Amino acid sequence: MSPHHDPKIKAAVYERYGGPEVLEVREVPSPKVDDESLLIRVHASSVNRTDCGFLRGEPFIVRFFSGLRKPKATILGCEFAGEVIGFGPGAKGKGFSIGDRVFGFKDDDFGFGGHAELTAMPLRGMIAHIPEGFSFAEAAPSTEGAHYALHYLRAAAVESGHSVLVNGATGAIGSAAVQLLKAIGASVTAVCDTANVELVRSLGAERVVDYTQEDFTKLDDTFDFVFDAVGKSTFGRCRPIMKERGIYSSTEFGPWGQNPLLALGSSVMGKRKVKFPIPKNLPEDMAYIAGLMGDGQFKAVIDRRYSLAEIQDAVRYVETGMKTGNVVIEVQ
Repeated sequence: MSPHHDPKIKAAVYERYGGPEVLEVREVPSPKVDDESLLIRVHASSVNRTDCGFLRGEPFIVRFFSGLRKPKATILGCEFAGEVIGFGPGAKGKGFSIGDRVFGFKDDDFGFGGHAELTAMPLRGMIAHIPEGFSFAEAAPSTEGAHYALHYLRAAAVESGHSVLVNGATGAIGSAAVQLLKAIGASVTAVCDTANVELVRSLGAERVVDYTQEDFTKLDDTFDFVFDAVGKSTFGRCRPIMKERGIYSSTEFGPWGQNPLLALGSSVMGKRKVKFPIPKNLPEDMAYIAGLMGDGQFKAVIDRRYSLAEIQDAVRYVETGMKTGNVVIEVQ
């Protein structure tokens, strides 16, 4: 490993579950670098729904992974972009060099860590070189939304020519989904508020429904896939706009945790089905996302940028549920 790294680094730390007030920026020891891992100087990260959920330990089920009474991983940040400054012994010559500009996704499997000046990233995780033309701040928020969106589209077996409705097309997942669907060749109807109609159209939606003016569940059209990227609808409400063999997915559990249960019972529900996939961290998905970025088919939407010192304010803003796309943390 390169000797030129700091023994102490700044990081946003939380040692108990709670709101933004439990986050504290302070000095912590440098991360340990395992055999087949990279040491990365983080330039940018993000605050997203994943971070907020783990910060509060809500829904309670996340504590079975993150720690029942207090968090096991005390530095959040599942997205990062930065430069390689060191290697574990087994990582040399395996695709990355000192000074490479990289970005990636690391959730509870690898202990998060994006909200810190340095992070260690296993080679077997989701990491790739930043495509030409992207800054660290532009690359950092490119993984979480696209990663989750990709799993939902794959579970629904979306193909070129399919008709898809995306509710919540301005969130990190929704705005990524619209672009991924366009890349696949699907026909996209997107739902958003008045202020973002033109933005969503620019992402590739062929039709945009302003939910302040029209109830998308009462549209005359029917869809192969209805994707609720904000979890504010239900299968029951969306059923009338689904094709005979249509699929419904939501990013949330739904009222009374119905969506996973409906997904389990889909085999006896008739031809219309609910899918509730559990995302997996696949390195090939990272390569796919990076490829779309390099081809000009995907670029994460950025709402606001904050410094690491302002992370409490960033969390407060994300928790309003009013962000458009992504909120970036500029670490360096």
